[in-house]
Amino acid sequence: MTFIIVLLAAYLIGAIPTGLLLTRLAGGGDIRNTGSGNIGATNVYRTVGRKLGALTLVGDAAKGALPVLLAVTVLGYDHSHTGAVAVAAFLGHCFPVYLGFKGGKGVATALGIYLVLSPPAMLGAFLVFVGLVWKWRYISLGSISAAAAIPLLVWLFEGSLPLLLATLVISCIVILRHRTNIQRLLRGSENKFKT
Repeated sequence: MTFIIVLLAAYLIGAIPTGLLLTRLAGGGDIRNTGSGNIGATNVYRTVGRKLGALTLVGDAAKGALPVLLAVTVLGYDHSHTGAVAVAAFLGHCFPVYLGFKGGKGVATALGIYLVLSPPAMLGAFLVFVGLVWKWRYISLGSISAAAAIPLLVWLFEGSLPLLLATLVISCIVILRHRTNIQRLLRGSENKFKT
């Protein structure tokens, strides 16, 4: 019963709509009605500004990292239970009960999760992301590629089947939630990142 409560708590923490709350507090209205309509850091950055975009990134990463960190350090969970907590927090962001189960794409929340699960794997995925964004200026391409790479990196660095399965679930959802970006990349109509 206790583990079910932990999973529910992880989901509810992950479901906190950071970008929506920050833009409303800053007087920017409902971020879902601006730009791409996404509640994540990229849309906040593009439509409201760098500061709130960065704060959204940190907040979304934190709500992924916190439940996993507590699972590892306070509760002493093994890889199977920790992986389940990670997936629960991630699903909270992507399918938040507070917003009718319509959330973000999960990249920043996954980043926070992976920072706790496997810092070396996260560093590898981050280098993939930065390299591709630097070369082609597409945030979506970097995000999709990093998501595709991280299960292998987690397996290489951690050698844990439960963590591999958890990262596969998270990565598949990240990639699926970028399907419209993939279509725009193939058409050549995807928005490029501007500094």
